[in-house]
Amino acid sequence: MNGQDTAKTALVLGASGGIGGEVARQLARAGWRVRALKRGLGSRPQAREPGDDDAGLEWLDGDALDAAAVARAARGCAVIVHAVNPPGYRDWETLALPMLQNSIAAAGHDALLVLPGTVYNFGPDAFPSIREGAPQRPTTRKGAVRVRMEAALQGHAASGGRVLILRAGDFFGPRAGNNWFGQVMVKPGAPVTRIANPALPGVGHQWAYLPDLAATMVALIERRAVLPAFASYHFGGHWDPDGAAMAAAIARAVQAHGGARPKIARFPWWSVPLASPFVRLMRELMEMRYLWREPIRLDNTALRAVLGAEPHTPLDDAVGATLRGLGCLN
Repeated sequence: MNGQDTAKTALVLGASGGIGGEVARQLARAGWRVRALKRGLGSRPQAREPGDDDAGLEWLDGDALDAAAVARAARGCAVIVHAVNPPGYRDWETLALPMLQNSIAAAGHDALLVLPGTVYNFGPDAFPSIREGAPQRPTTRKGAVRVRMEAALQGHAASGGRVLILRAGDFFGPRAGNNWFGQVMVKPGAPVTRIANPALPGVGHQWAYLPDLAATMVALIERRAVLPAFASYHFGGHWDPDGAAMAAAIARAVQAHGGARPKIARFPWWSVPLASPFVRLMRELMEMRYLWREPIRLDNTALRAVLGAEPHTPLDDAVGATLRGLGCLN
């Protein structure tokens, strides 16, 4: 591999997921050579056929918990995107940090290590408008794990590494994976006749359209030479000022495609504690309920100062594309 190739080679952990996949595809379209680590591919590297939506990605077999596999995949990479989470909401406390430590070790002092951040890190003392330097005192176990992960990244940067964190609200998009939009508000693969809105009336909520978020991440990666060793930015995305705008946009998209206006109903939060002992997803939803009970907005002033403007798809266009990707529109 020549120097030019090395400068434009990236490893994406979690490329089969929502944000990882979107970043991997956008990096490839921007001229990067992209390696994607995934369990269960077999012993030989695989490249998708031309015309596939993932064309240009080099799929490698390996587990993010296998330090040697991550190190091999990262050899010669200028960027490592750590967009992988423990599968099925399980064992966050025991698996998330070791997975990140493997990426830190593979990055060393040569590669920029990129992490998609969350709002889980913050507690009520940082609400409602959160800037990058806000105190991280979460009230949930997943938030505590995220704080430890970012502390490890700060330590890595302090010892000579380079880190980029881009924090965003709830994901939605054509291939977003597990998220409130596609798991709670609508049912994938079915016409939308009912929208379950988890927000309290009048309570704002922040959303991140994955193609915009990935474009922002790629733009920051391209500017990596001028970023600080520990660079952390907040993504503005789409702000739903009263908790009703997203549901209304879904209804408009359905009607624009010839469907009847769906019924918009409150998500039945009362049922979640009843199901939580038996359904892991319900336990996760219950822990994150606070994000829907009070307005929490990420301030993207610092990001706009770096990029000038944040990539932004109009809400109706983003929602329509998401519903088509979920198989909810004809």
